[in-house]
Amino acid sequence: MVPLRMRSCLSSVLLLNVFYSAVSSLYFHIGETEKKCFIEEIPDETMIIGNYRTQLYDKQKEEYLPATQGLGMFVEVKDPDEKVILSRQYGSEGRFTFTSHTPGEHQICLHSNSSKFSLFAGGMLRVHLDIQVGEHANNYAEIAAKDKLTELQLRVRQLVEQVDQIQKEQNYQRYREERFRQTSESTNQRVLWWSIVQTIILVAIGIWQMRHLKSFFEAKKLV
Repeated sequence: MVPLRMRSCLSSVLLLNVFYSAVSSLYFHIGETEKKCFIEEIPDETMIIGNYRTQLYDKQKEEYLPATQGLGMFVEVKDPDEKVILSRQYGSEGRFTFTSHTPGEHQICLHSNSSKFSLFAGGMLRVHLDIQVGEHANNYAEIAAKDKLTELQLRVRQLVEQVDQIQKEQNYQRYREERFRQTSESTNQRVLWWSIVQTIILVAIGIWQMRHLKSFFEAKKLV
């Protein structure tokens, strides 16, 4: 019979596998001066690795071919406070890495160095982007070779890092819940004060109308 604590741990690992089994992978097209930005919700103290490769459209062959080394990509990453945490130019194919320090929506923007590469002028570029978040960003084959870990030790390390990622995700969800609660309370308070102001304005207008009518009737000697 499996102990309760063990079952809880296994359930957490299975839950993590459900949420983190997918890796953000896509491709998109950009023009000469176009910039593409993506929003990624990331917990704090989480490592993110982005792998990309570019293909340049060949008008003669009417297909996308691997871009030459002269064409590069400029990558800029901003945290939820609009603070730039990565701003660097890479080659036509490469990898960028950064670690989040603030939980929330991180903006990842990419654009080409077309002004330095005349062959791309007026052309179209296809960018394949693969973003790995959390423990999926780790290369466990390299870790096992570097630290000389056995298969069992490596598996235990994977499970520990998965559980750690679960905790980070849960903390992030609590952070989002707290932010949402604060926003809701602030909105409710503003609605309450706005209702009070409306009531005061209506009462003041009613009193003013009554006094105006009274003055009118007195002037006409109807009262």
